[in-house]
Amino acid sequence: MALAETPFLEAAPGAAPGAPPGAAPRRGRILDPGFKLTLRPMRYPQFFDMYRDAIKNTWTVDEIDFSDDLVDLERTLLPAEKHLVNRLVAFFATGDSIVANNLVLNLYRHINAPEARMYLSRQLYEEALHVQFYLTLLDNYIPDLDEREAAFAAIDTIPSIRQKAEFCFRWMSSMDDVDQCDTPAKRRQFLLNLICFATCIEGLFFFAAFAYVYFLRSKGLLNGLAAGTNWVFRDESCHMNFALEVVNTVRAEEPDLFDAELGRQVAAMIGEAVDCEHQFAEDLLGQGVPGMSVADTRRYLEFVADQRLTQLGLPKQFGSKNPFSFMELQDVQELTNFFERTVASYQVGVEGDVAFDEDF
Repeated sequence: MALAETPFLEAAPGAAPGAPPGAAPRRGRILDPGFKLTLRPMRYPQFFDMYRDAIKNTWTVDEIDFSDDLVDLERTLLPAEKHLVNRLVAFFATGDSIVANNLVLNLYRHINAPEARMYLSRQLYEEALHVQFYLTLLDNYIPDLDEREAAFAAIDTIPSIRQKAEFCFRWMSSMDDVDQCDTPAKRRQFLLNLICFATCIEGLFFFAAFAYVYFLRSKGLLNGLAAGTNWVFRDESCHMNFALEVVNTVRAEEPDLFDAELGRQVAAMIGEAVDCEHQFAEDLLGQGVPGMSVADTRRYLEFVADQRLTQLGLPKQFGSKNPFSFMELQDVQELTNFFERTVASYQVGVEGDVAFDEDF
């Protein structure tokens, strides 16, 4: 089937059943203009549950020990591996700030459910925590002030990072002229923005960054970075799941929005994100990092992209398999560690289901 003719499937996995074609719109839909304030009656308890689960998963940057990392950076890493790390932390310097800005500017104002906005408030805190983590990371990894300043300017000076930033900014600004989601066209604009930040930025750009971190950890390197990334990884998986649940909710309330044209736009967007991240991989790995190739990274990106398309109820576009066994092991290891962590590792005890069941 040609890309332009590819419709959304009836529903993404786990989605609520959609309304029958031609049915009258429901009252109080989640994207209706307005600002509902009260939690009772609660129309979307799933978002309140996500908020409560997020509160249970509380950590602080002070818990992360970078001391072994500094030894690795000074004595162990090869020049090509140091280049990878420098590029990676330069991306980290602004990545979560971009996501936080889009959350405030475009998501919070248009998702008209107080229980969902409670989750977004928690997500904003977590994005600030990630920014603090990466600031602490840069302060430890790059003690030279001039080099650190250059890292924070990477979106202007490093082409592979600038391309990713421009991709993010273009989709963020796509909502600039939308004051209210009061027409189907504006609701589609909102959906594209939400899907972009969930699947392309948090679900692809960040997942690729996690893969580099866990590759280094598989070689016994930068365990402090990996420890902090474990928590960020869990947060980002929850952020993506929340956004996909919003998509499923809109699909159930307004199935006519999910037509072939929206499917084509989403598939093209995710394909462009893969190309952006591929260029970044060529930069990171261009000096020849033993054990990690650009070709394998491309296949991994395509594999993750197909997972995101599947989560959205769209056909896979690439058919690539995961070439990184260390990412498959990551799923098992983190599932075990998640339940074995002591109170010393969390400010609040964790219980219940783990959102760490994503396909990598």
